[in-house]
Amino acid sequence: MSDRLEVFQFEKEEKERLDVFLTACLPEFSRSRIQGLIRDSFVTVDGEAVTKTGRDLEPGERVEIHIPPRVPSGLIAENILLDIVFENDDLMVVNKPAGMVVHPSPGHDSGTLVHAALGHAPEMEGIGGEERPGIVHRLDKETSGLIVIAKNEQAHRWLQDQFRTRTVEKIYLALVDGKPPTPSGRVEAPIGRNSTHRKLMSVVPLEKGREAVSEYRTLENFPTHTLLEIHPLTGRTHQIRVHLAFLGCPVVGDTVYGKKKSSVVLNRHFLHAYKLKIILPGEKLPRIFEASLPVELERALVEVRRKI
Repeated sequence: MSDRLEVFQFEKEEKERLDVFLTACLPEFSRSRIQGLIRDSFVTVDGEAVTKTGRDLEPGERVEIHIPPRVPSGLIAENILLDIVFENDDLMVVNKPAGMVVHPSPGHDSGTLVHAALGHAPEMEGIGGEERPGIVHRLDKETSGLIVIAKNEQAHRWLQDQFRTRTVEKIYLALVDGKPPTPSGRVEAPIGRNSTHRKLMSVVPLEKGREAVSEYRTLENFPTHTLLEIHPLTGRTHQIRVHLAFLGCPVVGDTVYGKKKSSVVLNRHFLHAYKLKIILPGEKLPRIFEASLPVELERALVEVRRKI
């Protein structure tokens, strides 16, 4: 399969960045993909190779971009049953079980959601990246619930834009030990790498981390536990777990940021992405998808309610 050649003439009166111009001309590709092609010398302006993504275009300049064929990821598709809540030609919304890692990483080179997704939709190989095809957001290994996966480049970019502009709404259910300081509230606490344990995250000064914002409200109160609804406005690693621990009410079963032994009979943490509100490619109004609590979390909740 040969390179695809696209030729464009820049006719605007005002200058514009090369990467911005090409992203508008090729909506099926993400801006990061376009920037990568520029840096790798696949773009010329008036016949001269350009590698600076922010190069300003002048009126009348001719832009050529060679788009190489998609590189196979090398990932082996696996026949793993998925709980697909919704699917069309652009994407699928999957109810991920606890215990499944989203994408390959050291120690997890098989059995991931990506391997399962490739087994179900092999045409998505290479979309958005060789090692993480189709992935635009993540869930922790032991967090269950809804995750959306793009099946083509245009959908991948569409979804990335929604996550970047924070128009996607993700709602989680969490059973926590104790209770938060107020029945509902907003946590604005930057998150970064833990200075002692680099694999863990923690609340840090802004200059050492990234902005992280979560909103929560109480659904049920129990003597020693609280059922919360969480709405993360940003998507930092372990954000909900870190923020709830910061409030003094860690997620039940979270032996990393909370109690070393679960306060209820549960072999995972009680965190579930149960609602996702998103606009599908080509549509104007958002759709809402829901996934009910898994059986093991329902049982844990029954156990807590019995103690009232």
